[in-house]
Amino acid sequence: MANALLQLSLISKLQGSPALAVASALKALALTEQTGDVKTRMQLQAIIGGIYCDTGNYPDALPMLQAALKSSRRAGDWQVASQAFNGLGTTYQLLKDWPRALYYHQQALQLSRQLGDAVSEASDETNLAEVYNLQGNLAAALAHGRRALALVRATHDQYNLPSVELMLARGFVLAHQPDSAVVLARHALALSQQSRSNENIRNAGDILAQAYAQRRDYAQAYRYRNLQMAYNDTLSGEDTQRRTSALRYGYELDKKQAQIVLLKKDQEIAGQKAYRQRQQMLAALVGLGGVVLVVALLLRNIFLKQRANRRLGEKNVEIAAHRDDLDRTLTELQTTQNQLVQREKMASLGELTAGVAHEMQNPLNFVTNFADLSVELVAELEAELAHESLSASGGPAIGALVQALAQNQAKIYRHGHRADRIVKNMLEHARTRSGERQPTDLNALADEYLRLAYHGWRAKNKDFNAELKTDFDPRLGPVPVVPQDLSRVLLNLLTNAFYAVAEKAKTAGPAYRPEVAVATRRTGGTVRIRVRDNGNGIPVAVRDKIFQPFFTTKPTGEGTGLGLSLSYDIVTKGHGGTLAVDSQEGEFTEFTISLPDEG
Repeated sequence: MANALLQLSLISKLQGSPALAVASALKALALTEQTGDVKTRMQLQAIIGGIYCDTGNYPDALPMLQAALKSSRRAGDWQVASQAFNGLGTTYQLLKDWPRALYYHQQALQLSRQLGDAVSEASDETNLAEVYNLQGNLAAALAHGRRALALVRATHDQYNLPSVELMLARGFVLAHQPDSAVVLARHALALSQQSRSNENIRNAGDILAQAYAQRRDYAQAYRYRNLQMAYNDTLSGEDTQRRTSALRYGYELDKKQAQIVLLKKDQEIAGQKAYRQRQQMLAALVGLGGVVLVVALLLRNIFLKQRANRRLGEKNVEIAAHRDDLDRTLTELQTTQNQLVQREKMASLGELTAGVAHEMQNPLNFVTNFADLSVELVAELEAELAHESLSASGGPAIGALVQALAQNQAKIYRHGHRADRIVKNMLEHARTRSGERQPTDLNALADEYLRLAYHGWRAKNKDFNAELKTDFDPRLGPVPVVPQDLSRVLLNLLTNAFYAVAEKAKTAGPAYRPEVAVATRRTGGTVRIRVRDNGNGIPVAVRDKIFQPFFTTKPTGEGTGLGLSLSYDIVTKGHGGTLAVDSQEGEFTEFTISLPDEG
């Protein structure tokens, strides 16, 4: 129980719920004190102390981490001891108690070296460099930073490499060595952009802005300051504004000074030329008058031609814009017309389906009920025949007839139930939905039903495996939909996707890797959900029929042919959207749900 609570605490901490993490860890700590589980207790003490430190509760963090350190030393558990050393060093660092922070970080470094843990050693070197940076001891900070950089490169630790390079670059900035800072920070920025580490991108922008400012390259400094601000909405305070304004002012000042120097040089050259020009002016005055007249006429003609060409160009642009508007309007009208025709077809078919289903329901009930009753009667007949003495020639024949009759009745019962399922699906297809729309997190809904469909398929096919991919738009926000109806659409599309990749896996060979992907996007006033698989695809010949009721490409007995038809009705009629399909035979199939964003 204590171990389970410990794992729950770690999960809550990773999910950003420190209160829940501490509550679970404290419950587990009480259990370990009752059971005498020393190993789990000291692990919990280190975890709780770390959470207290992260949340700024330093008075409670210190005694908890000291207890973890004492217990781990006594038990010889050096991994927990290393964790406690680091926690104590970080806590004292945040309290600005530099001597103690250095002591505990140095103890952690010594322990990592004894254990031969190069990754932890690099982290400890980084912690020491940060403390020395905060103290202003730049030489020591750079020394530890260089050792940390060498360790992460030796261990190929690409995850921590950008952070170490940025820490070392900050030390070079403080040491007024902007060239070294620029090299490290730009490399860290490139790695962070590849891994999409926004925090490192923001820090790299800050360091590069300072480094380029030291180099008096204010254009680059201003560029990287904007990069930092783009990745840090909270950096809009007065200090950031002052530094950005200073960089911009310095950049503009340099530009003005350069212009002044050039202007002075131009004035000197102009003064020298003026004297010569005055000497030549009298001699050239008459000829110049004629040249001026000719030039004026030429300029007038050029101006008139340019104005005519400009007006002609404006007219051409206006005509092209009108043509594009007409083309776009025509395309939208054609699309709307096709949708209206399809909806009318679906509505008529729905009414017909409802009538047929109601007419078939009662006969099917009679068939199913009497088949079930016949099975029971055959069973009673077999029991009676077992007690009767029959002739040697007649007994086996009667038994065979009774057994055949029982099998026929069982088939009638089974197929009657299948017909009953089809009728119920037909009624569901024809039923008018009146679900109430409510703001829904479509990212969470799509992710939930991706996992649900996958595990549901694996429950029926134990050997089946597929790679799940998601690409959710973080800016999507709540979208007003009927979640019950839309979840049914997603489940149907995802189930079809897993069926497609499973069928392809049977014949594609071991190199084939089944993949099912779900993506969301907000574009203008439209929200789109895409479901894609790398299965066998849909043949062109049947692609226009897949949304028709009762049409299916699956073998007989595996599908009713109503899933996509129901999904089409839910999206188009229930939500005013569209459901489109794109497929390449043998390569992929992609369904796109487009919903109007009325929120």
